[in-house]
Amino acid sequence: MAPLSILIADDHAVVRAGLRTLLESRTLWQVCAEAADGRDAVEKAAKHKPHIAILDIGMPLLNGVEATRQIRKSSPSTEILILTMHESDDLVQQVVEAGARGYILKDEADRVLLDAVQALSQHKPFFSVRVSEAAVFADTSDSTKSSRSRLTPREREILQLLAEGKSNKEVASLLNISVNTAEAHRANIMLKLDFHSLAELVMYAVRNNIIQT
Repeated sequence: MAPLSILIADDHAVVRAGLRTLLESRTLWQVCAEAADGRDAVEKAAKHKPHIAILDIGMPLLNGVEATRQIRKSSPSTEILILTMHESDDLVQQVVEAGARGYILKDEADRVLLDAVQALSQHKPFFSVRVSEAAVFADTSDSTKSSRSRLTPREREILQLLAEGKSNKEVASLLNISVNTAEAHRANIMLKLDFHSLAELVMYAVRNNIIQT
């Protein structure tokens, strides 16, 4: 029997080490890769095609919601489990929309992580009992989704990088685009959201869980 391959993505090395130890206590479960940020997680998921990807929400460079969306595109067979400290119905809705089928809280990981991974390995959903069923299964209204869907996936990536303090030149380098293109995306983001300062953009990113404070 082939091992169950698992990707762990969290920006804290001690968290990744603890998760690896717990997961590899199961026979034939193997952590195939670790990532310290969302962009690295997407690249390693595309390379290794793991059965399960365990993602934190608040990762630098690319948050867990956007990483989920990109991993599901590059590796459709990979099941996504969100592991976070945030008990938020809105976040659950966002990750479900992005393609995740599991969501558990870090303070319960020692009790439910193995069960969650086992469920996802059988393509069954697994959500924390502390998460509202309405958040998991409800169809979000157009008004709820409009503020998020107003931006393209590339614009959401750039918004996060700008909110993290990256310059247009740094954004261009990270995304392999020209500085002019990065500047154009920034202008489009500000126009779409009717923002006039970087401070407004940062506050939007915090309110919408694009970055964590």
